[in-house]
Amino acid sequence: MDHPLPRTLPRRHRPRHQHDTFDLDAETAWISRDPENINRISVLSQGAYGPKVGVPLILDFLDANGLTATFFVPGWTAERHTATVAEIHRRGHEIGHHGYLHEGLEGRSRAEEEEILEKTSHILAGITGKPPIGYRAPLYEITHETLDLLRTHGFLYASNLLDTLWPYLHPGTPLLVEIPVQWLLDDGPFFAFGLRPPLYRQIFPPAAVLSAWKDEFRGMHRLGGAYTLILHPQYIGRPSRLQMLQDLVDYMRTFPGVWFTHGAELARYVASGAWRRPRDTRPLRRATGASPALMTRRGALPPFETSPQDAVRAAGRRGAGAPAVRGEQSGSPSRRTSRGWGPAVRGERSEDPSRRTATRWAPCVRGRAIRRLRRRRRRSNLDDSAFRRTASGP
Repeated sequence: MDHPLPRTLPRRHRPRHQHDTFDLDAETAWISRDPENINRISVLSQGAYGPKVGVPLILDFLDANGLTATFFVPGWTAERHTATVAEIHRRGHEIGHHGYLHEGLEGRSRAEEEEILEKTSHILAGITGKPPIGYRAPLYEITHETLDLLRTHGFLYASNLLDTLWPYLHPGTPLLVEIPVQWLLDDGPFFAFGLRPPLYRQIFPPAAVLSAWKDEFRGMHRLGGAYTLILHPQYIGRPSRLQMLQDLVDYMRTFPGVWFTHGAELARYVASGAWRRPRDTRPLRRATGASPALMTRRGALPPFETSPQDAVRAAGRRGAGAPAVRGEQSGSPSRRTSRGWGPAVRGERSEDPSRRTATRWAPCVRGRAIRRLRRRRRRSNLDDSAFRRTASGP
């Protein structure tokens, strides 16, 4: 099957991909777990919330942010919520394969697995006009036959394995791309809840999840990987969680070089040979005395009033009136501390609150401070913006 390349490709070196995916399990998430749930109307209504309320809210969210996403849909869901799946496709999003009844593949023969693959592909093609080219197995569980079956049926990519941070090609022909996933970026472990095990678990507040996802994105951006969110409309489609998702997107857009895309376009990009794994995979280094947020690249933090170089120059113009030692109170004599000479940091101690807003540097440490910043920049390969609030140390 011919898979045309995307019309626009990001820069060849060190791309960062942000890939939103939604698994539209709907009621199948509960029926596949326990067939008796089909008689539990309240339990099924949790799944029905996804196509009924969650998807319309998510589509509006994606439109408002100019994003396209991949929706992996089970065949059973597509049969019973055909209008919802058709609307997703009409609004420019990709429809991927997600089994038929969200069933596991463990213990199934090759013929049974192929039957599920063909059945759902036929259902989705009847709605979108073309067979799916992306596949995600329920719960990411695949067999030794799955990859060969995907090639046989013209799939371009799979998104099931957790073995790396970067997309890659599976051995063999025709080409089959793997877009890795991770439970950390799946909303299910944080938000899924049921009255019976194994879903009887704590529901995490959106703020805690946002913090975890921001931290992971910051590290992924440093390494140039594919940041793939695995979201479920019945979980993420709650108002507070959509606001959390908006905050996350706004945060990611403060970073340079992030390509927001969907699975098919990312897979075509990888298959074209334009993507290569970045060489710079050194861990982040934390500047002494700096907050974890200072490890990010330019744009990760809101702008501050004074850069280190500007502060040094300003201190030279002010003369010797600025405190000379890190943490020294205003007006106290200059002295050498156990950490050596260093600039006073933003928020220095002072009885006058108005004096706590500016970063003050002593003129006597001007050359030493600049050399220290340059050495630290070479060691950690960070931009100057990472040191706008750094607390100087040896």
